[in-house]
Amino acid sequence: MTPDTTPADARSARRAFLAAALRRPATMGAIAPSSPRLGAVLASVVPRTGTPVVVELGPGTGAVSAVIAERLPEGGRHLAVELDPDMVAYLRRTRPDLDVVQGNAADLGKLLAERGISEVDAVICGLPWALFDDATQEALLGEISRVIGDRGAFTTFAYLHGMTLRAARRFRRRLRDTFDEVLVSSTVWRNLPPAFVYVCRRPRDEG
Repeated sequence: MTPDTTPADARSARRAFLAAALRRPATMGAIAPSSPRLGAVLASVVPRTGTPVVVELGPGTGAVSAVIAERLPEGGRHLAVELDPDMVAYLRRTRPDLDVVQGNAADLGKLLAERGISEVDAVICGLPWALFDDATQEALLGEISRVIGDRGAFTTFAYLHGMTLRAARRFRRRLRDTFDEVLVSSTVWRNLPPAFVYVCRRPRDEG
């Protein structure tokens, strides 16, 4: 739990997470909200100074959102793009500091343009990549690449137990084809299940 999270808050988050999983099991790649330790690794790319713009994709119950908020400097902007309307309502109720945008991450550029944003400093992603087909993965990574530009960073995570699966290896290759720099964190054991984080920078030129 984060410092400002009570046991009641944690129980409420678990209930919201399970409800979302029951509503749309085909789009939920996790079995539990991300741990604070995993959140800290994902949020490590959030600038601590200036007025950065940070976008979170697939925030779920806001477990990682809370870690981002702790790191974000005063004057920074934190937007969260969430597709599930009930989860959007939950986030708006429990995290009033968060700018929650209901929409599809595949429309990221359009959603940001509607809010006067063309580039961001960091994209932190909790989307279930393993559940997406190749075309969807490419479309999402294309949107992310365009908004982070040459200066921003992108983080996402994968579960340790899936590393040997063909889909996981294919996604890693796609990341390396899309970004000039792809770093892999050490395993975050204090997460259910254990996971690791990809840190990506400098999108390659298209074509």
